[in-house]
Amino acid sequence: MTPDPPPILPGRYRHFKGGEYEVLGLSTHSETGERLVVYRPLYNDSGLWVRPLAMFAEPVAHGGRTVPRFAPVGPSAAGDELIGGAALDPVRRAVEQVAATRATVLVVGETGTGKELVARAVHARSGRAGPLVPVHCASMPEALVESELFGHEKGAFTGAVAARRGRFELAHGGTLFLDEVADLPPAVQVKLLRALQERTIERVGGEAAVGVDVRVVAATNRPLEPLVREGRFREDLFYRLNVVPIALPPLRERPGDVPPLARHFLAKFAAEHARPVTDVSPDTLRLLARYRWPGNVRELQNVVERGVVVSAGPLLVVAPEWLASAAAETGRTWAAEERERIAAALRAAGGRVYGPGGAAHRLGLKPTTLYGKMRKHGIARDPADGG
Repeated sequence: MTPDPPPILPGRYRHFKGGEYEVLGLSTHSETGERLVVYRPLYNDSGLWVRPLAMFAEPVAHGGRTVPRFAPVGPSAAGDELIGGAALDPVRRAVEQVAATRATVLVVGETGTGKELVARAVHARSGRAGPLVPVHCASMPEALVESELFGHEKGAFTGAVAARRGRFELAHGGTLFLDEVADLPPAVQVKLLRALQERTIERVGGEAAVGVDVRVVAATNRPLEPLVREGRFREDLFYRLNVVPIALPPLRERPGDVPPLARHFLAKFAAEHARPVTDVSPDTLRLLARYRWPGNVRELQNVVERGVVVSAGPLLVVAPEWLASAAAETGRTWAAEERERIAAALRAAGGRVYGPGGAAHRLGLKPTTLYGKMRKHGIARDPADGG
């Protein structure tokens, strides 16, 4: 009797013909009733989408024996991947370099760019056995920040009916993610500095030092240097946090990443909401690529989820009016925005169009297409550039 195949849970798997896939879950074929594995869209080295979004889940005859189509290859990496092209390469390199160390990381980026995703990527690659504990510093009442981070003893203040561990203790052996660290009150900044320096904390109302083995990843949506100059953020704490800085570019500076991100979110929400949407129409892709995304990746995620929910057929539908309000606020034309993106990519690439890290690569365009757009906008590349 053939044993039942192992259950397919969300996580990273290897297909029997090779290649690794991030499986999101299971679905059912609408006509045959067969199980389908739904997985994150895959891209080749040129950034082109590799179909399909689902494969049959049952075992298959291969090499003279029956093998599972998908075999797990280790702990799930779901949610720790940074989706994007060359613009995110410095971020990926920094994550790989720092992950296995104990160094503190400071992630700087606009709201919605994915700072927590970077923290999760660092933690997932760190080998630390403890949990990742996120803390949104701006959302906590100032009077409770110290207690939330460092815990408190029974009777430390009105309402403290029992001792309670803080986020530092909960993250012991793992990673503490301090989002919007710039909003920490000055008194808490002092205690955070001591915790980073001595690897010990004191609960509110307590006297004993508690040792903690915690790796800290901090994040901010605004540069801390001006706050240091203004005396609103401690200079010594800034240097303690800024051991390894990682800057996340806004989505408007990497328009070539919009299609793969949109397809990633499409696959995720189609599986989550059991919707039949499997692809993005060319018109929708053009609409998404033209938009400046002031809310960055988080805004794109919300728009795609809305489209998945309301789309009746296999193609994702995004209504232009969903984006119109923010587009009107810019007071700019799409042509002006495209010209600005091309000019920024050329500056970042040192005038180069071709090759890895070239402007075409950064924008997700063919070099010939980019040259055509440059002629249309009257943009000349650096004459000293040879590529």
